[in-house]
Amino acid sequence: MKCVFCSIVAGELPCRKIFEDDKTLAILDIADDVDGHMLVLPKTHVESVLDCDSKTLDAVMRTVQAVSKHVTSVGYDGVNILNASGKAADQSVPHLHFHLIPRRFGDNLNTWPTLPGAIP
Repeated sequence: MKCVFCSIVAGELPCRKIFEDDKTLAILDIADDVDGHMLVLPKTHVESVLDCDSKTLDAVMRTVQAVSKHVTSVGYDGVNILNASGKAADQSVPHLHFHLIPRRFGDNLNTWPTLPGAIP
């Protein structure tokens, strides 16, 4: 089965494109769960941070930073940048991607997991 993000990059599936360069793509997340929720991904298929080469990761992080700076320049107060790498970390699509969630003071979003604490 073909990777959904590779299909988006190839133009086989639609997306709401925010930014694109020769190595990366930023799109709106289809979940429509939070205003402005975006994904940044490399155009080449790599599964996660764990197997990504440094040049590709550098390109992705440059796009993450550029889009995040833009978000804060248009009225948001900050941005959460989230990534899950590997099945054990609940990675839902096996193609490296970062979630960018624009934030405003008082938006009452809880983007941090509640953790039980370290094992004694």
